[in-house]
Amino acid sequence: MQENTKGLYAAFKAKDVRFDGRLFVGISSTGIYCRPVCRARQPKAENCTFFRTAAAAEQAGYRPCLLCRPELAPGSAITDATANLVCRAARMLERNCGSGQKLREIAERLGCTDRHLRRAFTAEYHVSPVQYLQTCRLLLAKSLLTDTNLSVLEVAMAAGFGSLRRFNDLFKIRYQLTPTALRKRQLGGRAHNEEITLMLGYRPPYIWDKMLKFLSGRAIRGIEVIKNDEYLRTVQLKNAEGKQFCGWVRVGNRPAENALSVTVSESLLPVLSEVLARIKNLFDLYCEPNAVYETLKVMNDLRPGAGVLGTRVPGCFNTFETSVRAVLGQQVTVKAASTLAARFVAAYGSQIQTGIEGLTHSFPAPEKILALGENITERLGKLGIISARANTIYQLAVILAGAKLDFEFCGDPEEEIQKLQAVRGIGSWTAQYIAMRTMSWPDAFLATDVGIKKALPGYTAKELQLLSEEWCPWRSYATVNLWNIL
Repeated sequence: MQENTKGLYAAFKAKDVRFDGRLFVGISSTGIYCRPVCRARQPKAENCTFFRTAAAAEQAGYRPCLLCRPELAPGSAITDATANLVCRAARMLERNCGSGQKLREIAERLGCTDRHLRRAFTAEYHVSPVQYLQTCRLLLAKSLLTDTNLSVLEVAMAAGFGSLRRFNDLFKIRYQLTPTALRKRQLGGRAHNEEITLMLGYRPPYIWDKMLKFLSGRAIRGIEVIKNDEYLRTVQLKNAEGKQFCGWVRVGNRPAENALSVTVSESLLPVLSEVLARIKNLFDLYCEPNAVYETLKVMNDLRPGAGVLGTRVPGCFNTFETSVRAVLGQQVTVKAASTLAARFVAAYGSQIQTGIEGLTHSFPAPEKILALGENITERLGKLGIISARANTIYQLAVILAGAKLDFEFCGDPEEEIQKLQAVRGIGSWTAQYIAMRTMSWPDAFLATDVGIKKALPGYTAKELQLLSEEWCPWRSYATVNLWNIL
């Protein structure tokens, strides 16, 4: 990544947050690598080497800075989701770094061979997928060693290392100190209790109050709670072996640190990397707000305040949950849909003991809804869910349980949207909404949405669709901006 080195050094010198997570700086005089926002003494330009990923910096022999902590750097956004195989593979490696999933399995899910994936990945990031995966595990372990009081063995297992010896050996080779030595360098002790708190970085600004307002309005009773300017929810996940883990997570904003604080119940430690990946998706931590705003600021010509720097698209934590919630929200108010969702959870969700008021259930899995069989309309009808929507929910359970659609890592969201619209009861609005929230599709647009029509009165749906072309490829952000000004 040495093209335009002068410009990259200028960004590093300016501590430009727009480059955070998009490049890393290896410093030959110290042997460490930093984020471009690092506040340490500025090195000379001739001592700096620039890398696109932390993995590339580590393969070149650099150790992570203990001050700016590269493990907290935000990820990169997918601006061309139809073609960016490597970016999707990198996110899958991050999500599954604690599970031991094989590269062949990841390649199969992405629709390519592991040989092609290795070749494309190395060409793009200058490291192999295995090397990238090792760095993901090491940086997760470093974060756990720094921010928690978990034992070194617990850290090794949570980060996906098969053995403590393997973890210690690789940590010492890469970072030139042992995990125990790193922990001793950190100031202050941390009480060992039943929760773990980590930090996830983002690129500022982040309009946190708007995100919480959106989630609060759609919170499902028993599953989600918003209080004290924080988001809390229940979690039920399976690991690679199919073992189920239950617990809870709490997310708050740390604007001074450009990061979210994520507190996880210790019961979720075996699926920690999966939980963190889902939080990143839910709170849109891969977003590059300045790039989005450069395109959407023209919205202010239509209506002042329509284009706002720092707007995020609410993602999802559970694809089936969000998809069902979208179906229940068809042609009813947000409040009415929340009431139906709460009844659905109370009837078919599993009870979870969290010790937190309001967090009592997990959302029912697709397999549980499939088990209702032909009785689906009668069962859900008792909850006030009409037969058409009950049948649509059943079909969603079929395609998700059978992996007939890939909501989270699909190569072509527009193709998946077409498949969704083939399901009876799912029209353009529902398909676009599901794509926007579950597929991280940045270019969804809901031209027939009542809220958008209220925000921009006087336009037909067809005219709004044509108008939105100017906002590509960030129409999902345009949609949220328009909802926010109502």
